[in-house]
Amino acid sequence: MDEEKKDIEENQYKNTDHKEETAAEIAAPVLDDHEDHTVRKRDDEEENSGNYIGIAALVLSIISLFTMPILFGAAGIIVGLMARRRGAESLGIWAIGIGAVSVVMGLFVLPFF
Repeated sequence: MDEEKKDIEENQYKNTDHKEETAAEIAAPVLDDHEDHTVRKRDDEEENSGNYIGIAALVLSIISLFTMPILFGAAGIIVGLMARRRGAESLGIWAIGIGAVSVVMGLFVLPFF
């Protein structure tokens, strides 16, 4: 009986005729033909509105360098955060940075001149 068990175990290791499935990483992705295209359209609209908001934030921040730095700088920072949330990453970051520099200048540098 032990010999039969031993023979079965040896045959299992020698058997190279395996029928296995391939992994999901190797297989091509399954495309869903029933995908809702309204979601894509809405994403495009949000991205465009994010760009417009980002441009507005950048304009506010640049204006804050020349007049009313606290007011326009804070507005540029807030609108820049909204732009980043809507997808305009670089415009939002620039608006936040310029607005922050303007607020710091308005609070700490300009009072001495």
